[in-house]
Amino acid sequence: MNFLEKYGIHIKNKDLLLQALTHTSYANEHNVLSYERLEYLGDAVLQLIMSEYFYLNTNYPEGEMSKKRASFVCENALYEYAKEIGYAPFVRVGNGQLSDVNVTILADIFESILGVIYLDQGMEVAKKYIYEIIVPDIKNNKHFLSDYKSALQELVQTDQKTLTYEVIKESGPAHDKTFTVEVKIDDMVYGKGTGKSKKEAEQMAAKDAYQKQAKQ
Repeated sequence: MNFLEKYGIHIKNKDLLLQALTHTSYANEHNVLSYERLEYLGDAVLQLIMSEYFYLNTNYPEGEMSKKRASFVCENALYEYAKEIGYAPFVRVGNGQLSDVNVTILADIFESILGVIYLDQGMEVAKKYIYEIIVPDIKNNKHFLSDYKSALQELVQTDQKTLTYEVIKESGPAHDKTFTVEVKIDDMVYGKGTGKSKKEAEQMAAKDAYQKQAKQ
């Protein structure tokens, strides 16, 4: 678990770091703590750091600051940061989740590990870490699309086509289901996605279709 070393961060509490990488499916199977409480803390730390950044470095009014902050801390953005840092190989999930370390899980783990950094190293180290990861994207005006369903709808409407979503598969126990959804444009399948909720699966299907449509 050396993915933080490139940022000059050396976590002393290795057990806490391991907890930050533990999904509830693994925690339930092995009777250990999951990342959920650390995610809660990390989310608050991230909101504060980014709020302070936009307050100190821009002259935006409140609404614009909130909008800008939201675009860089949305689920898709956190997923991209987590993927870039290299968390995925270290995530601990239950047997039923092994093939589905999805967008939501990696986004959650980005926040849970930030919670660990804050507890173990303090706010200044946490801020330096977030600035190093997120601020370059802000300066480059990188765009993280958080609502692919709306984007796909706008894209399709320009061609006067109909858009429908259909759940084609449900798997897993009642408390931990996985959904697979197809999105159809004029009754032709254009995208497929999976998620831990129908809403998430629809977003992933819309993302798949949007990226295909945008290339045409």
